[in-house]
Amino acid sequence: MHILHLSDTHNQHRQLGNLPAADVIIHSGDISFAGTGEEVMDFIEWFGSLNYQYKIFIAGNHDYALEKITPERIQRFLPDSCFYLYNSGITINEINFWGIPFFFSPDETNSVTETIEFIPDDTDVLITHRPPYGIMDQSNNIRFGCTDLLQAVTRIRPAYHLFGHIHDAYGIEKQKRTTFANAAVVDAEYKLDRKPFIFNV
Repeated sequence: MHILHLSDTHNQHRQLGNLPAADVIIHSGDISFAGTGEEVMDFIEWFGSLNYQYKIFIAGNHDYALEKITPERIQRFLPDSCFYLYNSGITINEINFWGIPFFFSPDETNSVTETIEFIPDDTDVLITHRPPYGIMDQSNNIRFGCTDLLQAVTRIRPAYHLFGHIHDAYGIEKQKRTTFANAAVVDAEYKLDRKPFIFNV
């Protein structure tokens, strides 16, 4: 199975041309810039129309409009092959995907440890917006990764951990059991100048 991973398009999704072929396309959050409902719906329309067999996305801290809407309501706007993961998972061709959003509100911040504890042990591909602590999480000499997330990944050992959020830390890091990917396709100035990643799972 070939997976195309991108993140942090920040409402510039329609400027993406000639996306590579894959079986699954995954967007790991910050689909919008201002977080409005109009931006989110435009992304959903675009994403749902892409020519991929399966499509998966999660919310990032810019995606305010998704924060108070239930996943079930969002899913009603999506075609059958497109999935919005919100502390939830989907199995495709025996590959287990799990997605966790990231918002800055107090409710979400206070529940992050509990949320991470629910990641299933058999997760093959973990999708988050925020990186784990110490892995492609640094900007201006400050680390913005999550220590609880790092502990969970160390315990679960998924084949892939896909994220974004920190534009300065775009790249891939392969460790013994897990490949980490920060696929933020915009730079620190929100210029769209990077390519998504392709993985064979």
